[in-house]
Amino acid sequence: MMIAVRVDRVTFDTTTNRFVVILKDDIHNRWLPIVVGSTEAQAIALQLEKISPPRPLTHDLMKNLLESMDVSVMRIIVTDLRENTYYATISIKSETDSLDVDARPSDAIALALRMQAPIFVEESVMKRAAIHDQDTEDAEERLAGVDRMEELNIQLNKAVKEERFEDAARLRDEILELKRERDPSSS
Repeated sequence: MMIAVRVDRVTFDTTTNRFVVILKDDIHNRWLPIVVGSTEAQAIALQLEKISPPRPLTHDLMKNLLESMDVSVMRIIVTDLRENTYYATISIKSETDSLDVDARPSDAIALALRMQAPIFVEESVMKRAAIHDQDTEDAEERLAGVDRMEELNIQLNKAVKEERFEDAARLRDEILELKRERDPSSS
């Protein structure tokens, strides 16, 4: 059975220094955290914020290619979790054919957001890895303030990319200060 989910947010987990996409199952009040790379996190966050980069990112290119060939993305499915690695498929359809393509969940999610395709997770994956609503208070506490960290990291990446190094240094200092506030023992 497949469970419909939505992308709730992209956060930066300061304990592991990794970006995490949070998929939310609104019906059963479950959250599925998936670790993603910084590039994919940025692609997902930009789409969630409806920010268009000056030049197409990889997922924008994929969307443009698919649309130019009259291929639509019907859905993406997070299909499996093996050895702490998630697996996904992208279901695509043309006038003459349908196909399921193997993909990393991060790429599939970034493409689904651009193509306005629904996102699903296999129930077996949700059972093994989801955080349930009764756990969400703890999860919310862990993620509280992470949104600020995520926002600062995105701003830092953008400042570096745009070669605004004074802004980047200020943002770096703000990130370090926020880390010190959260974990005084790291000072």
